[in-house]
Amino acid sequence: MSLRHAYERTFDEDVATANQSSTGCPECGGIVHTNSIETVCDDCGLVLEDRPIDHGPEWCAFDEAERIERTRTGPALTPTRHDRGLSSEIGFDQTDANGTTLSGRKRSQIGRLRREHRRGRWSSKAEQNLAHGFSEVRRIVGTLDLPRSLRDQACRLYRTAAGEDLIRGRSIEAMAAASVYAACRCAGLPRPLQEVSVTSAISHERVQNAYSVLNRELELPTVPMEPLEYVPRVTSALDLSGGTRQRAAALAKQAVRTGVANGYNPGGVAAGCVYQAAREQDERVTQAALADAAEVTPMTVRARWNELKAVLDGGDDQPQRGNA
Repeated sequence: MSLRHAYERTFDEDVATANQSSTGCPECGGIVHTNSIETVCDDCGLVLEDRPIDHGPEWCAFDEAERIERTRTGPALTPTRHDRGLSSEIGFDQTDANGTTLSGRKRSQIGRLRREHRRGRWSSKAEQNLAHGFSEVRRIVGTLDLPRSLRDQACRLYRTAAGEDLIRGRSIEAMAAASVYAACRCAGLPRPLQEVSVTSAISHERVQNAYSVLNRELELPTVPMEPLEYVPRVTSALDLSGGTRQRAAALAKQAVRTGVANGYNPGGVAAGCVYQAAREQDERVTQAALADAAEVTPMTVRARWNELKAVLDGGDDQPQRGNA
């Protein structure tokens, strides 16, 4: 055989080298070989698989840049859409693929197609309500400037609530706001319920009721918030120094350890710790400003500060409880 015929290959030969399969033939137990065309038994000739699907691309890339350029995939799946982002959209461009301006008749036709496409996006009323709930979750998350990961978690929680039929008889806006607050609680992000409910068009009581339903029915892994988690929020709102922030964090840990924070609003305890830390660092800050930053009353800040000060001055290990 010449060197030319040794390296040439005709179209009717196997393209890939045969590989032995890990399992034997189901008919005779013989040796099974697999190539790029079929899987066949060498003993009895049984064809187990013919013309397998090639899941790879139909092109070759010789470097990483070319591979990325030739990749033809759509956007990643997202839990923030009712169809997980798989649906197509008709754009509003006034030109075609060649850059030619569309005529008025063609624009009118595309407008009608866009309208019918928008009407046919949802296969049922439940799917339409799900899309409305997701849009409300995205709006609340954008208003509160929350991270994208928390937005996705809130949408997954809302989808689970819709699957468990927890939205029946309740407002979609209230359940969306409750999903955002529940995602904040599960992620350990200190966001008061009042702040979340203000961004929605629903009253605070309805959002609180919806969150109670989510927490009870879905058994959310929420933990009680600690004053330490509110210290960065309060100090950042008042633009206090780093020394005050570190001292307030240490006081918040001490308040939990000594029982000052037991049974009280963690935001109020954090405000009291920040007030004491600011006094020690000679920074001027009022109790009213701390109360606004922590969303509590000035009397609460003063009461928590007095109890913390009693512990720091060497008073009772368990401070006396007030009515604040």
